[in-house]
Amino acid sequence: MQKARIKIASTDISKINEVCSYIQDIATKTGVDLRGPVPLPTKRLKLTTRKTPCGDGKASWERYEMRIHKRVIDLGLDERALRLVMRVPIPEGLNIEIEMIE
Repeated sequence: MQKARIKIASTDISKINEVCSYIQDIATKTGVDLRGPVPLPTKRLKLTTRKTPCGDGKASWERYEMRIHKRVIDLGLDERALRLVMRVPIPEGLNIEIEMIE
């Protein structure tokens, strides 16, 4: 059976949960088989910089971190459901990939 695999990634977890709930509503309305959303490991991008630009003074550091959250949803392949998923409003800063798998 063919499925559509939807990969969602963003730095804001509330946007991901919002889109996932939209997709879950579509799956229940159309009666399509749904697996997920499966949380993938969060990628942490860390950056450490020194507070003083000239290098004089005490060695104090600023640490920044950006977290990228990911979810995977497997959706049974139905033309009507897929068309509705394509119309889901996508907030800015959210990355979505849809691929067909066997």
